[in-house]
Amino acid sequence: MCLVCGRDNPAGLHARYYELSPADPAASGAATGPELLGVFHVREEHQSYPGRLHGGISSAILDETIGRAILLLEPGAWGVTVEFSARFRKPVLLDEEVRCVARITRDTSRLFEGTGEILLSDGSVAVEGHGKYFKQSLEGITDRGFVEREWFADPRDAPDRVDL
Repeated sequence: MCLVCGRDNPAGLHARYYELSPADPAASGAATGPELLGVFHVREEHQSYPGRLHGGISSAILDETIGRAILLLEPGAWGVTVEFSARFRKPVLLDEEVRCVARITRDTSRLFEGTGEILLSDGSVAVEGHGKYFKQSLEGITDRGFVEREWFADPRDAPDRVDL
């Protein structure tokens, strides 16, 4: 029933996640390593002003995607948010698919940090996020209500990469 990833949550965003190949750091100046792409289905129930995604929902999308990106480097480790901040650059409209790309920027034995962006259909950045997370196993997070199919790879083909 997770708001972001829950497949069975009727009010949810029904997120799908895909591992992207590392970007070419020489071309973009980005950090090396894998990136996680999140694809979200937003509806009118998620709006603030008419036709625009609520900033809190944008923050939830970024927080969830960055927090999951650790799985690309450390399978079995999940992110529990310690700190999160967002910078809103452009409105996210409800009439198109929402995509978020995240990566890990710092990784220690107990904590990690990451960044992410919500991208518009033209590739421009609408919202940027940065978070710090505590690493924890699923067993350490919850002992009930865990539905494996909601948390792992989506069997559908990944959409085309959107470069920054």
